Amino acid sequence: MDHKNVLKNSRVYLSGPMDFVASREDEKEFGWRSRIKSYLESKGVVVFDPWEKPEVVGIHEYGKEDSATLEIRKEWSFGNDDQSSEARANCADQFNRTVHIDLRMVDISDFIIAYCPTNIYSVGTVHEIVVARQQRKPVLFVSPPVTFPGYNKLKEKTANNEELKELVAVLESEIPIRQNEMGVPSLWYMSVVGSENFFDGFGFQTSAFSEQMTVNPPTRLDKIELEHPPKRPLIEFLEALSNGVMPKKWNNLSKRYEMDDDWLIMEKF
Repeated sequence: MDHKNVLKNSRVYLSGPMDFVASREDEKEFGWRSRIKSYLESKGVVVFDPWEKPEVVGIHEYGKEDSATLEIRKEWSFGNDDQSSEARANCADQFNRTVHIDLRMVDISDFIIAYCPTNIYSVGTVHEIVVARQQRKPVLFVSPPVTFPGYNKLKEKTANNEELKELVAVLESEIPIRQNEMGVPSLWYMSVVGSENFFDGFGFQTSAFSEQMTVNPPTRLDKIELEHPPKRPLIEFLEALSNGVMPKKWNNLSKRYEMDDDWLIMEKF
């Protein structure tokens, strides 16, 4: 192993919402995975991306996710008859392959990167994080600020119209809309992941590699990072790893940093 680059020859899985993003097509082509992937690969990392699942020997496109995946949901039924039970079983059977290969990628990775904005529902991401942590693998957890500038403008515009103001209040309760300007993650995540592995952005707009990862037009994530420059951008942490800086964690008993022994990147033997 090249000790000047902790990342070289390591394997990473990219975990994060896929079902409930605004656009699966845009997320697949311009989302955070495609952009961080190019950076990681330039550092010698093997990247497992659930949008681009690796081929399985003897089984073509096993567990593939695309626009057709959403069609499976249309078969779902809560009915109590045989037809409804068969429909539910068919949904489960079809997606079992996706769960299988995604968790296998977590199994064979050295660490995972998880993108977890607090406004997007994602069960698979939680499952993958827990599996990784049960195996004592590092989870680099990105929790960006969550703001709704369009909603805030709408609220301002309707402040003097009681009828519209009431509709906005109803909308706020139905969605619900919960801003999180600091990007503070769930307290449960803090216990599972470990306090030193949280980041409030990638650094797509602020790092020395921003030109390498620029997309046009800028995405919502780019706008967030411009409005709220990350205090702990993930790319800076990864860059330190590639320069041979081993991660440390804070020991709250001794009140000092110590080596983070979750980072067990094995040398080839």
